[in-house]
Amino acid sequence: MRNAIFRPRRIAAAALAATAVLTVTAPSAFADSTPSPAASAKTRTAKAPTGDGAKGVCKREPKAEKHIERALNRLDGGVTTVGSVARMQQRLDNAKKEGHTEIATLLDHKLTYRKGLVTTLQQRQKDIKDVATWCAANGNGAK
Repeated sequence: MRNAIFRPRRIAAAALAATAVLTVTAPSAFADSTPSPAASAKTRTAKAPTGDGAKGVCKREPKAEKHIERALNRLDGGVTTVGSVARMQQRLDNAKKEGHTEIATLLDHKLTYRKGLVTTLQQRQKDIKDVATWCAANGNGAK
């Protein structure tokens, strides 16, 4: 019984001792690990680019084209397609029918964004096709 009474005191004393040790040693450990301003300036600088990155753009072009195509297919999907403009329009109509004006406002803003996203992605799709043509004519950016 006597041991059970002193156990919480022992735990508290051990925690207090550990806290004291960390309080004394932690500031010196942090002080040693901070880099000097000159050292941090060296790590932030990078060498200047030598080209326009055409080779990398040509390399990523097929993947980017597929990504845009998938996104447009999703946005142009029907009411049952998650993420489509039609589905968001249906949700907006349902919210208006139920009289949930705050929800309808939020959904209207999301619908406006998605419609704008369709326009942006269609423009990017045209740009990617132009890039693919350029890459084919210029050795995938090697020139």
